[in-house]
Amino acid sequence: MFKQKALSLAIHMTLAGSLLAGTTGVMAYEAGDVIVRAGAATVEPNDDSSRLTLNGGGLPNSKAYVDSDTQLGLTLTYMLTDHLGLGLLAATPFKHDIKAKNLLVPGKIDAGSTKHLPPTLTLQYFPMKAESRFQPYAGVGINYTKFFEEDVASELEGIVGAGGKLKLDDSWGVAFELGMDYALSDRWVVNAAVWYIDIDTDAKFNFPGAEVKTKVDIDPLVYMVGIGYKF
Repeated sequence: MFKQKALSLAIHMTLAGSLLAGTTGVMAYEAGDVIVRAGAATVEPNDDSSRLTLNGGGLPNSKAYVDSDTQLGLTLTYMLTDHLGLGLLAATPFKHDIKAKNLLVPGKIDAGSTKHLPPTLTLQYFPMKAESRFQPYAGVGINYTKFFEEDVASELEGIVGAGGKLKLDDSWGVAFELGMDYALSDRWVVNAAVWYIDIDTDAKFNFPGAEVKTKVDIDPLVYMVGIGYKF
């Protein structure tokens, strides 16, 4: 499902490019330009986790899950040449609820929550002529994800015990990007973009006399639709 979504979005962006590529005239992307974009950004995890452990012992058929969230997304591109740009993805903090399956009790329970910031730096390639109204781009780069304000859910504390604390390790990983700008004028654009980001973390729930651990591969798709302005 996850790969199908990414492939479908890439196909639709390619088709849009084919339809719009011939339209030129109002905007040029040139070395030294700065494009700032803002819009709604959604992080949709493709999460997979190792089996949960309790005090070092594995719990059968157990797993952790991370839900999605939408926040204000901000991106910036600095054009190094007419075809190469340096891109930065930023956002207001995303908040995710964490659920656990078969952690001492059958079924899913609320385990905790966390916030994170995912600044991502990419080298972007713009294949169209500088004066094209339609500007698709692809990028590859690196992501740093900072987790903070981790909390243990009361439902988990009711099972394991009160006084729990949650710690998620920060993550470094590769990022891939597809996007497109369409010029509305010589300054304003509409934008759509998607990123695949490699985010892995070790999650540790510490309680008096007990520790629950798991390794989570979050690996989300990040979608963003918004408007931009060229300086």
